[in-house]
Amino acid sequence: MDLRFGDSEPTDEERAAVDALLGPPESPWEGAAREGTDAADLRWARGGRAARDRRDLLLPGLHALNDRVGWISEGALDYLCRRLTVPPAEAYGVATFYAMFSVRPRPATVLHLCTDLACAAAGAGDLCAAVETRLGPASGVRVERGPCLGLCERAPAALAVRAGRSGQRATAVCAPATPDTAVRAATAPESAPAEPPPAAAVPQTGESPLTLLARVGTTDPASLDDYRAHGGYTALRRAFELGPAGVIREVTDAGLVGRGGAAFPTGRKWQATAAQPDHPHYLVCNADESEPGTFKDRVLMEGDPYALVEAMTIAAYATGAHKGYLYLRGEYPRALARLTHAIAQARTRGLLGDDVLGQGYAFDIEIRRGAGAYICGEETALFNSIEGYRGEPRSKPPFPVEKGLFGKPTVENNVETLVNVLPILTMGAPAYAAIGTAASTGPKLYCVSGSVDRPGVYELPFGATLGELLTLAGVRGGLRAVLLGGAAGGFVRPDELDIPLTFEGTRQAGTTLGSGVVMAFDDTVPLPRLLLRVAEFFRDESCGQCVPCRVGTVRQEEALRRIVERTGAAAADDIALLREVGRAMRDASICGLGQTAWNAVESAIDRLGAYE
Repeated sequence: MDLRFGDSEPTDEERAAVDALLGPPESPWEGAAREGTDAADLRWARGGRAARDRRDLLLPGLHALNDRVGWISEGALDYLCRRLTVPPAEAYGVATFYAMFSVRPRPATVLHLCTDLACAAAGAGDLCAAVETRLGPASGVRVERGPCLGLCERAPAALAVRAGRSGQRATAVCAPATPDTAVRAATAPESAPAEPPPAAAVPQTGESPLTLLARVGTTDPASLDDYRAHGGYTALRRAFELGPAGVIREVTDAGLVGRGGAAFPTGRKWQATAAQPDHPHYLVCNADESEPGTFKDRVLMEGDPYALVEAMTIAAYATGAHKGYLYLRGEYPRALARLTHAIAQARTRGLLGDDVLGQGYAFDIEIRRGAGAYICGEETALFNSIEGYRGEPRSKPPFPVEKGLFGKPTVENNVETLVNVLPILTMGAPAYAAIGTAASTGPKLYCVSGSVDRPGVYELPFGATLGELLTLAGVRGGLRAVLLGGAAGGFVRPDELDIPLTFEGTRQAGTTLGSGVVMAFDDTVPLPRLLLRVAEFFRDESCGQCVPCRVGTVRQEEALRRIVERTGAAAADDIALLREVGRAMRDASICGLGQTAWNAVESAIDRLGAYE
């Protein structure tokens, strides 16, 4: 793709898709017809700041084309670039960055089959082979093997997406999938069976008192009235009584830390953002949970969407933000529908907009859909994605609290972190801090999958042991290993189940809690193949910006492939090479992806003796 515009023209459908998002073009400079145009308009080019301010509409524009046509042609990309005054070469770089887009012709229907860890252990390889045999080129369906779909509790999983006129795409989630159900979802997504309710992913429902998951399965996720009848918007009213500084003080005193894996104190982040003199401030909710084995945020968004809307409003009020962006995984169609409805209802009822609850505070939320890029879970890569650039991490400093989204002070939290703010305000900081341990306070959500009888999202106070959690989930006999923290985490042995599930406890045990992923594998799962899948995942998901990660993830995969075929001294040489490459990635990569790409493999070699 050149920096200059080509001769390709968009089809009427492609033009309509872009115009539906941006409105009709006002000038030939934006792609309008030249006939009948005022001659003066042809003597000067429009653009500058006004055009650059719309650069962030590039990703929504690509989605609009993909939703209506199923792929992005050169003519369509050129037209979108004219409308936004974006160089075609830059837009091409963005369009090819995401796994859910295609710049080559493909059928309107795409069937995504998950091949990641939980699904691989549940027979995804056989499922893919059977589906690919039945859905050949003549079927009108494109079958794509891909990374985690966030449906690990129902593995193996499939997602069918069919583009449609007027952007009315049809989706069908199929999990657990069989060859018959996956083919049916792909050939007729509109008539596919409905997904089970979100409460089906919460095995503790009705068994014990819950805090974060209390409303999942007990309230109607579509009803704002039902949400309020079950305590909804009590926390926001309390926030307005306390004032912004009071809210930050409560969050700080409660000891809340980020639940995405970094465990940074939330109160400190909010205070640093609120204190910045530069305005406007922004709030970003990171709902792009793409770590293999993670699905807790999906369950919260599908089962209790108003809780997230309320929590975002509180966070924005505390930090002085008036605009919030909810960056949502592109693979979560039901969460998208639920949150779109919840935001619209909240806006209609005066809970979002120019005067929230009659308090004179203005705040609104805009959903931005991701398109299949694990790296966009990193906060600065997420900012770049929203702004219309490739989702590549930025160097720090400056930190997001100083210069984040659009170069302005920004607070970024994930879904679970934000939802924790509600009980902090309703029960008070001392009562919240009394849950868990002194260093890790509050309840924590764990995503349990793999070789267990009751996979799903579990809520336990910090301090419960790994063994207690697996007992709740019904771990099966023949346990070989447990992966904590997902692909970026580490393995532990079956004799290490007394590890306390706290940030300090897992750190002391030489592993990591991460975002709360717990994947159990019995002795029927081939560990070398599992490690190779981890390496393939990081190779595919590396953004390629820095050499240690771009090259190191490839070398790691190559070495693991060779080890599977070798023994003795040759395998030992490759293990030594793996250690050298792993150290280089950990020490020199720009972001956490490269820094943690070696963790799971290292722990499997050192703790499990994977290749002995």
